[in-house]
Amino acid sequence: MKKQERIVSLNHYEHGIVVHALNALRNDLIGEKRPTDAVDDLLLKMIDVPYQTHKRRRRHEAR
Repeated sequence: MKKQERIVSLNHYEHGIVVHALNALRNDLIGEKRPTDAVDDLLLKMIDVPYQTHKRRRRHEAR
């Protein structure tokens, strides 16, 4: 099966919300003594996600 990826574009504020929400979920799972492996992996991915800058096109540039 071919690996599929989803790309989500987040600004700095939205990225912070996602990281804090995942951390809160992780803390809740720890409090309930449930495994946190999946949340840990996703949290690390979100923290280490690279930045991508978008170049603005000039007005008369071909698309």
